[in-house]
Amino acid sequence: MQLKNPSNIAKALALASCALVGQSAQVQASEEKLDDWKVDAAIMYYGEEDRVQAVEAIGNVQKAFGDESLLDMKLVVDSLTGASASGAVAQAETQTFTRPSGNGQYQTAPGETPLDDTFHDTRVQASANWAETLSPVWKTNVGVNGSKEFDYFSMGLNAGIERSFNKDNTTLVLSGAYTFDTIDPVGGKPVAFSAMAVRGDYNTEEEYRTAFDLTRVEGTEDKKTMDMMLSITQVLSRRWVFQANYGLSSISGYMTDPYKILSQVDDTGTSQGYLYENRPDSRLKHSFYMMTKGALDAGVVDFSYRYSTDDWDLNSHTLETHYRYYFSGRFYGQVHLRYYQQQAANFYRPFLMADEPLPEYASADYRIGDMSSYTLGLKFGQRLSGGHEMSYRLEYYQQNPENNGTELVGQLQDQDLFPAVKAIMAQVSYSF
Repeated sequence: MQLKNPSNIAKALALASCALVGQSAQVQASEEKLDDWKVDAAIMYYGEEDRVQAVEAIGNVQKAFGDESLLDMKLVVDSLTGASASGAVAQAETQTFTRPSGNGQYQTAPGETPLDDTFHDTRVQASANWAETLSPVWKTNVGVNGSKEFDYFSMGLNAGIERSFNKDNTTLVLSGAYTFDTIDPVGGKPVAFSAMAVRGDYNTEEEYRTAFDLTRVEGTEDKKTMDMMLSITQVLSRRWVFQANYGLSSISGYMTDPYKILSQVDDTGTSQGYLYENRPDSRLKHSFYMMTKGALDAGVVDFSYRYSTDDWDLNSHTLETHYRYYFSGRFYGQVHLRYYQQQAANFYRPFLMADEPLPEYASADYRIGDMSSYTLGLKFGQRLSGGHEMSYRLEYYQQNPENNGTELVGQLQDQDLFPAVKAIMAQVSYSF
């Protein structure tokens, strides 16, 4: 159970670095002395209502070497605690579940969404990127990134090349990344669609441990990801710039969430047991992104749209905008609005029927189901003496899972199977 997939974060950092190759160096050259270090530090809090809580510390260091090279290093340390939906459906009766380790159990009260509240982890992520100006029109970028937590390890490489045309008014970037992840689930990897062993169903501890061990496979699993992105940036006028990206991602390996389960119910909607989920071992994703950004008389505004699709039929649309207004030369405020809509993966099932054959793949993870979400945010920043800057950000985020058209049987019609997830994000940043 993870708030964020660490490999996704690492890949996002890698590709973002490639897409912006050279641009950071140009900004650095215009705002700071080329031989100075630039350091950004931030602390962020993310908290879901009655669910996951996260505290994250972020440090970013840049060092320019003349006007041709730039070293960019980033370190992120976060601590996650709280509860996450297991995938089981709410029931009119108390439900008992086995913890992933097999040691202990937890219960869910009648009418409540089953949540495992024992999650706790510390995650460390690091990345380093080197940008080099080869000529007035050619720039390149290479980097490495890694992430480690208790049950997950990820390492990645990235590279990109940039070509400027039309007196630097047009920029074309081609970038790629490769990531290798190792997964070592707590308690071992669950056997796909094996039934959860619950201590109360067995006469002795030995019988229970034998049954639990039969649902597990020893050893680690791995996942490989290859990403490519083609980006074009066009200066439209003295005030406006346009960017468009196409991304291709090929993933192979273990993509099942070892901590997610599905309820198996009868025609009255009553759970007869819990099965561990199973997802495909390959995925091909396409993404298309467009953004325009403009300088206004007293501020900056941008609008963007992203469309993503894959062979899981998990399609999404994202609309986003930022508007920054400068109250003075040293103080600004910014509004952030984001809307996201997602179509469920083709193997998403809120639950399984006990009298029907098992499908090849199935998951009740609401994060791959039908949903919409929105973000409302405010940010304030102030430039201090010596070129330093302080900023504060506060955002409200809400996910609204939806039924993908599954017929609700029996008591499930009286349960809230798709509760909204509400969260607050706060961040304080300092640049010096």
